[in-house]
Amino acid sequence: MLKWGMEEKSVYDSVIIGSGPAGLTAAIYQIRANLKTVVIAGNQPGGQLTITTLVDNYPGFPTGIGGVKLMMDMQTQVRNLGVEIKQGLVQTIEKAEGNGGFRVILTDGTALASKTVIVGTGAQARWLGIPGEKELLGKGVSGCATCDGMFFRNKVITVVGGGDTACEEAVFLSRFGSEVRLLHRRETLRATQTEQKRLLETPKVKIMWNTEVKEVIGKDKVESIKIFNNQTNEESTMATDGLFVAIGRVPETAFVKDVVELKEQGHIKTKIDPRFPTMTSVPGIFAAGDCVDETYRQAIVAAGEGCKAALDAERWMMEQ
Repeated sequence: MLKWGMEEKSVYDSVIIGSGPAGLTAAIYQIRANLKTVVIAGNQPGGQLTITTLVDNYPGFPTGIGGVKLMMDMQTQVRNLGVEIKQGLVQTIEKAEGNGGFRVILTDGTALASKTVIVGTGAQARWLGIPGEKELLGKGVSGCATCDGMFFRNKVITVVGGGDTACEEAVFLSRFGSEVRLLHRRETLRATQTEQKRLLETPKVKIMWNTEVKEVIGKDKVESIKIFNNQTNEESTMATDGLFVAIGRVPETAFVKDVVELKEQGHIKTKIDPRFPTMTSVPGIFAAGDCVDETYRQAIVAAGEGCKAALDAERWMMEQ
């Protein structure tokens, strides 16, 4: 029998790090399996959906649901099932003394003992850091075309970026907007040739080269942006209804960079053991959601992966 190196009554079966769709779904499955579970909420309780005004691509809501309400309802569901949700941030994960288990260390010094850990910390859009951007987030400023594109039907849309994501989002948004402008600070795109070709063949998209956004202007919604041509030094104001920032996403994995194996862009590497597809390079530590996913980045996918991580963790514990 595996010794966890700690008093059994003080040990959680799982500490789940992150309170977005991945983490909360994992918690639901863990508690339904009668496993002692705690969720560490993180610095953005509810995850990225809390900055999405309306979610209408999550099954079960015929007229859509507000992003904040969806995540608050999910947290209430988790609490009603008996899961503890702690506010706080995780500093690191350590192997516990003895033959197994982990110590999850919070930034306030609290240490939680656990047999397994599920990391569901998600990712954050990389923002421009300009005046008005934060204030108008969810009011015309967005980091997700799939989430918010349909709210800009027949409107003028601006996309910032020059990589694959920016090109993909500009083409996607052309289905909705009357006009899409892609602003790139260089004079060549960084996207693959396939994505560039698709973009250039989309009539609604106009590319503005060597152009940077300096400010987002609007009171209750985006009305215009202040732009700067870095070749001519010309500044101007351009009217727009929406600003989509597509300059990359940053997985929230810095706290585990010395704990588990990461991919080049910082996403957690899984699928190492085919028996437990969500397990990381460290047996007993599992991961799910956008901190793993480089491709889909959707709430419904994160929830599904959270379910898988919980089931994998349960089966792994049974084997021990």
